[in-house]
Amino acid sequence: MTDATASVKDVRVRFCPSPTGNPHVGLIRTALFNWAFARHLGGTLVFRIEDTDAARDSEESYEQLLDSMRWLGLDWDEGPAPFDADASETAEAGPYGPYRQSQRTEIYADVAARLREAGFAYPCYCTAEELEVRREAARKEGRPSGYDGKCRNLTAEQIAGFEAEGRTHIVRFRMPDEPITFADLVRGELTFSPENVTDYGIVRANGAPLYTLVNPVDDALMEITHVLRGEDLLSSTPRQIALYRALAQIGVGNGTTPAFGHLPYVMGEGNKKLSKRDPQASLNLYRERGFLPQGLLNYLALLGWSIAEDRDIFSLDEMVAAFDIADVNANPARFDLKKCEAINATHLRELPLEDFVKACEPWLHAPYAPWAPEAFDRTAFEELAPLAQTRLTVLADITDNVDFLFLDEPVEDEASWAKAMKPGAEDVLRTARTKLAEADWKAEALKEAVLAAGEEHGLKLGKAQAPVRVAVTGRTVGLPLFESLEVLGRDRTMARVDATLAKLTAQRES
Repeated sequence: MTDATASVKDVRVRFCPSPTGNPHVGLIRTALFNWAFARHLGGTLVFRIEDTDAARDSEESYEQLLDSMRWLGLDWDEGPAPFDADASETAEAGPYGPYRQSQRTEIYADVAARLREAGFAYPCYCTAEELEVRREAARKEGRPSGYDGKCRNLTAEQIAGFEAEGRTHIVRFRMPDEPITFADLVRGELTFSPENVTDYGIVRANGAPLYTLVNPVDDALMEITHVLRGEDLLSSTPRQIALYRALAQIGVGNGTTPAFGHLPYVMGEGNKKLSKRDPQASLNLYRERGFLPQGLLNYLALLGWSIAEDRDIFSLDEMVAAFDIADVNANPARFDLKKCEAINATHLRELPLEDFVKACEPWLHAPYAPWAPEAFDRTAFEELAPLAQTRLTVLADITDNVDFLFLDEPVEDEASWAKAMKPGAEDVLRTARTKLAEADWKAEALKEAVLAAGEEHGLKLGKAQAPVRVAVTGRTVGLPLFESLEVLGRDRTMARVDATLAKLTAQRES
């Protein structure tokens, strides 16, 4: 049996994370594809929170999810709170709420009872130990080790006997004894045989509903038309399709089974799926390092999709205009941090200068900035901002690039000192100091002064400027040196050169 896909004009997709820990970039990739799909087709994105696991879910993680989606600009149409961060956090957006599963338990209990009454579900009294014994026997005999249906057709007397023994029961859904076929939007037609998709639990022994029940029930009641989710959930799809059909027969929802598209794995190191434990998986890491939302999302879009074979850089508007779920590649996508950084750097360079300066703000003040608040000189920063913009990979890099401007003394990098202050560097620096003192304090004149000092010692500009750079900025790499000296000013530059010469003299004489 095959389900027809929903009408494109009424597209409704959902992003339904669990509030456990920090958001994961693979999770955000799923949110992005759902968002782009909905926006491309003029549909609705439902932001739903799957928080029925009280032991793992937290309110802090829930707030992080809302904050993350807002930071990324992935606006939703319906959800537990409006997308607008200034709106009331308690107000829901949309007619199908509540949008947090922890607030829908009565709905799930009612649906579970109706499924049992209609014969689509039944009580299972098997203990965990009994199940494991039978599964082990099946494995040894080479048979499928899923649930064997022992409690499928219990009589009233058998049920009464189990109850008299004090046994508890879960509720299992009764899978149909026929293959389930569906057209995956990414992978094409797939068929699952009944022996590989056995009856499964939908309600715990304590009466709490399981994900296997609540997710399809919410999809049905919220009239979701397309489900775009990770490949790791593919094996559960035939179970959900069977449940959608049962829900339709008992009058839950509008009777439509969503179309499914399973997105490729995001792989980390060593050909393993990127997990929450991988350092590069946490969304918070990218926020703290100063990735632009548009840069990060541009890269995540490439994990399974491309706008063109010869093009990696695009805006979200361009992605929305071009996005087609049929173009998603089913093969696993490898997360490449270097490429992610390179794409972000391109988006940084494309920012209008005013926007770049504004984006740098958090990294120019506490807790990121090592200088005193009163030491920050906005005019000086804005003079060097155009040069910094062409060199940064992430916004957090701005702090080390401009700290020499606002600290009383530069931060001395030991490796840079060792590289630049080799034998002969003192003489070069002393000559450069003399010529800098005589120069007009403009970048081009300062460059000519250091070039002339280098020529006196038989050095090209790169070698001659290294000790000057380390004396003034503390590092061998950074923003263009002579523009930096111009902004730093004559007095502070000369004072730093003199301090370095004194240090070199002391080292030589010790």
